Amino acid sequence: MATGTVRIGISGWRYAPWRGVFYPPKLPQRQELAFASRMLPSIEINGSFYSLQRPSSYEAWHDDTPDDFVFSVKGPKYITHLRRLKEVRTPLANFFASGVLALRDKLGPVLWQFPPQLAFDAERFDRFFAMLPHDTDAARALAREHDARLDDRTWLKAGPTRPVRHAVEIRHPSFVDPAFIALLRRHRIAPVVADTAQRWPLIEDLSADFVYLRLHGDKELYASGYGDAALDRWAQRIEAWRHGGQVADARLASPHAAPRRAKRDVFCYFDNDVKVHAPYDAAHLAARLGVTTGLSSPAPATAAAS
Repeated sequence: MATGTVRIGISGWRYAPWRGVFYPPKLPQRQELAFASRMLPSIEINGSFYSLQRPSSYEAWHDDTPDDFVFSVKGPKYITHLRRLKEVRTPLANFFASGVLALRDKLGPVLWQFPPQLAFDAERFDRFFAMLPHDTDAARALAREHDARLDDRTWLKAGPTRPVRHAVEIRHPSFVDPAFIALLRRHRIAPVVADTAQRWPLIEDLSADFVYLRLHGDKELYASGYGDAALDRWAQRIEAWRHGGQVADARLASPHAAPRRAKRDVFCYFDNDVKVHAPYDAAHLAARLGVTTGLSSPAPATAAAS
């Protein structure tokens, strides 16, 4: 039976508490990505959320990681939090011109995270979703609309046409709405399955050819680790999704089921970084799913404690 590709990783890689615990003592900071990318098969780039990165950074990240490695890239908060999707075509062009495409075959989904204060507005989100490019040719065409600030710092080289996927992380209860899921399905965008210690909505509707999970902590946001029972439960859900199905107890915003597919790819990132749980939780979940990592030993005691 066909199964989707599963990638289990971490959200970001530069964390001071990880040094000397996950990262070897005295490892230079500039080598942390090279180390982390050989331990886990995927990482979210978080710096792109806070500011536009440079092409040289994306090229270095591409070159520092193994051939089969994949990044997810977080879209700018200038678009999602500051502009709140209003008049964002040029900022969107600037983002894709800034070097994202320099990741080439290592470019995975683009993550768009919205603030808890932003409610669902179908018209606003429909306009935004319609602007999002779904392949690298469309992304390059949009990127050419960048403003003058990026004239000397763009990456627009031609290359093979590759898909560009998008996932949306929402944090306002108004998104638990069948109309939101219908909109996602029309635009082939995935809702993020976000475990946030019950602070924000968790929805598991399927709307694209992939599933995107962010595990921020099931008891304490960004801090608590995942025990065996929790990891077993997430592994069972990922197994269903990778085979194109849905779990029986899915928490759904829409009563309308997505069509069954032969398979779905799954991207899962641990964001419980405060106490160094994330890389070890990722490795333990990966082991349950037969995903190879470089972390074969259990977490040290300092990381395993909640």
